[in-house]
Amino acid sequence: MILITGASGSAGGAVLEAAITAGAPLRALYRSKEDAGKAPRGVATVVADFADKGSLPEALQGIDSVFLVCGPVPQLVELEGNMIDACKEAGVRHVVLNSALGAGDFPKSFPSWHFQAEQKLKDSGVAYTILRPNGFLQNIVTYNADSIRAQGAFYAALGDAKISLIDVRDVGAVAVKILLEPNRHDGKIYELNGSEAVGNAEIAERISRVAGRKVSYVDIPEEAQRKAMLDLGMPEWQVTAILQLQEYYRTGRCATVDGTVAKLLGRPERTLDQYLRDNAASFQSQAASA
Repeated sequence: MILITGASGSAGGAVLEAAITAGAPLRALYRSKEDAGKAPRGVATVVADFADKGSLPEALQGIDSVFLVCGPVPQLVELEGNMIDACKEAGVRHVVLNSALGAGDFPKSFPSWHFQAEQKLKDSGVAYTILRPNGFLQNIVTYNADSIRAQGAFYAALGDAKISLIDVRDVGAVAVKILLEPNRHDGKIYELNGSEAVGNAEIAERISRVAGRKVSYVDIPEEAQRKAMLDLGMPEWQVTAILQLQEYYRTGRCATVDGTVAKLLGRPERTLDQYLRDNAASFQSQAASA
């Protein structure tokens, strides 16, 4: 039996959908009864919280393998650490940890937190596989669609940095492949990248083509982006972490294209163009979509 944590989130939700498609025996973990009530029909659910250690043993009863993911919060190391300890106590055989690209070589921001969680898992004695995905294609809509619809532009302090963005659904498919064949991937660390490295200016051009309207990428000073995020009410820790992550992107380290995902899945990765075509309506002007 597989336990999928973070089932209402982006990565956990993608793993859940892939596991359902594969017909895998599973249980989905949610933090609230309300979220659990939204689970796909027929999926076994459990309500637990990494911050509540007492809630974890019940969630792990009868579980052989766990997909472990936590939201990007400053408490990530503590929260995932609680779950790793609980997995060891429960006799879980294998943990697939959703980490992040940069965990091995960038001592700041989200990657540094993930690296500490990786070390905790390695030291636990529980068999493991670590996934380090690059940025998600889905973030294009999540973070940029609003300003694209309203202004025909999106903004960041990334310069001409190229990133091999990956579709979160491919991350989910990789995770399930490993969860179903854990012995083949024991002790492995996989960096997961998309099929091509593309900068924001090129992304803007491709959005323009699928949306049928001019869309621009506007590179802005880092301090201007900081102010804009703070003005939106984002907490300072999150703003700093995002800007540090962009610093990592600007090193070029996130532009790797190596075919790892295609090799693991036995099929090509989902592409940027496919994603943009599928989400073209998200980039239409507000007047057009009204």
